[in-house]
Amino acid sequence: MAQVAVMGAGSWGTTLAKVFADAGSEVRLWVRRAELAETIATTRINADYLPDILLPKAIATTTDAQEALEAADIVVFAVPSQTMRDNLARWSKHLPADATLVSISKGIETETLKRMSEVIAECTGASANRVAVLSGPNLAREIADEQVAATVIACPDEDRAKAVQLAVSAPYLRPYTNTDVIGCEIGGACKNVIALACGVATGMGMGTNTMSTLITRGLAEITRLGEALGADSRTFAGLAGLGDLVATCTSELSRNRTFGYRLGKGGSLEEAAAATNGQVAEGVFSSASVYRLAMDHGVDMPLTQAVFGVCHKDLSVDDMTTALMGRSKKSEV
Repeated sequence: MAQVAVMGAGSWGTTLAKVFADAGSEVRLWVRRAELAETIATTRINADYLPDILLPKAIATTTDAQEALEAADIVVFAVPSQTMRDNLARWSKHLPADATLVSISKGIETETLKRMSEVIAECTGASANRVAVLSGPNLAREIADEQVAATVIACPDEDRAKAVQLAVSAPYLRPYTNTDVIGCEIGGACKNVIALACGVATGMGMGTNTMSTLITRGLAEITRLGEALGADSRTFAGLAGLGDLVATCTSELSRNRTFGYRLGKGGSLEEAAAATNGQVAEGVFSSASVYRLAMDHGVDMPLTQAVFGVCHKDLSVDDMTTALMGRSKKSEV
């Protein structure tokens, strides 16, 4: 039985805590707010994020990071990408020396352009072989409802990936392993940007042809960036690439798609945030960092550039469409 610490009790962190527990692991869930920790402990429900999901008794809650991390075999970091570094600064001294460190945050650090696995290694001193990434078409609500899904555990050390795979193999979640951490992280960060574009298009009243075009061309530019950074192109045809992209671009449960939809309807960034429980979608931050990565590596990413323009350069959604359609003609391949 694996000892698992899940550091963060948002919708995805809480869902994964449930999955690990249902798979037979012993789970400690670190909760930032004492009142929420008490509510989960007494009612077995995370009223703020999954109000109608009963959580297993194998999940223990705590607001004490040291208590959560003690003797953990697997540590899951379930905090937003832009707060990862600050949280690790407080947690690192309590991490068990040989625990496998798992990132489930899909973003690129804005200031440094580092992937989350790189931030974790840098802040904790852990070798890259100890750091894993969990990615895929993983809409938290559906998995919490125990709808059948799959995911990817990527780690350079295949034995560690298999250990996490075993610990998170619930009857309704099938994990696969991969050694391509770069590809899984680039796919996870970039799909949020493309989902914003799909949301914008949907808000503007566009249909299936447009969605198919955006997803397909989005995958092409994600793959170009991934290859430039050393990823295996095959990863982008899998669960952490195409699978995650389709889920995030098409589901009404997707915060990034919902955020983009509000922009497409003519809303401001503030109004779009109001529609997503006051939270700015990860794709807004990622559009800036991914665009900078693309520029640094000479990679053409027109959809990312367009989303960056809307979110950070006051480009209107109408002008975004005009700019994309006015690009010079070229071969698909």
